[in-house]
Amino acid sequence: MSQRCVSRAAHTAFSAMHPSVPACYLVITLVLTMAAMQPALIALSLAGGLAYGCCAHGVRETLHGLRWQLPFVALVALVNPLFSASGSTELFRIGTRAVYLESLAFGCAMGGLFVAAALWFSAGTRLCPFDKVMALAGNASPVVALMVSMTMRLIPRFVRRGRQIATAQTVNARALRASDALRDRLQLTTTLMDWGMEDSLETADAMRARGWGAARRTTYTRYRFCPSDALALTGLISAGVILGVLAWSATAQYAFYPTMSELVAWWGYAPYAAWMLMPAALHVREERRFR
Repeated sequence: MSQRCVSRAAHTAFSAMHPSVPACYLVITLVLTMAAMQPALIALSLAGGLAYGCCAHGVRETLHGLRWQLPFVALVALVNPLFSASGSTELFRIGTRAVYLESLAFGCAMGGLFVAAALWFSAGTRLCPFDKVMALAGNASPVVALMVSMTMRLIPRFVRRGRQIATAQTVNARALRASDALRDRLQLTTTLMDWGMEDSLETADAMRARGWGAARRTTYTRYRFCPSDALALTGLISAGVILGVLAWSATAQYAFYPTMSELVAWWGYAPYAAWMLMPAALHVREERRFR
């Protein structure tokens, strides 16, 4: 069976392309997301990640994830003014420390950036799953390929398990005081870390039992690099360079301190939004084509 026929069975974005194409898109998107500290660009990246999550994983599951993502944004926004007392618009004081609007806005932007990056890592497990990562770099560097695939899977797995632990705590204790809630959150984090370390040991033992690293292993690659893939890669890299210039221009013209710059309408937001919404649009197109 050809690569095209096999990959189209997934009916998702970039499913009919060589693994290098979605990998290139993910790398460029993550770099743009984590390097562009500008509210409008962060909001567009966040919207693109949410849109693809709703298409690929369902609206209910994606919105359910916001139960921990939005409180995290609020936490970062509230904590940042305590460590960075900078700005010109004082909102209130906590003892002798002033809380400024600019510091609060910067904290919100940092939290939103983290959530957007987490959403794109989660999207990466669907756009570029384990078999594609191994086909892309398995023969050249199997250890690196394995580490990349496991890292991409780590964040969504931690999110799912965090929800399971939080649900179990809620069932065991419906009415919690503030101190109890804080203690349970710390216990959740500890349990999650213990669970992750236990999984890593079990994975290492299972791989050793299967002979990983004992000898050079060969892999069967069913993906062929076609002229259409080369054209798609050229387009993605060219668009990524242009978007990088646009993101740098938007970030350089915006400042949080000492006074927040004013956000104005700009044509550069349109291609940036089109890039971030590309996976959701491709996913919808593939779903309609094979429906």
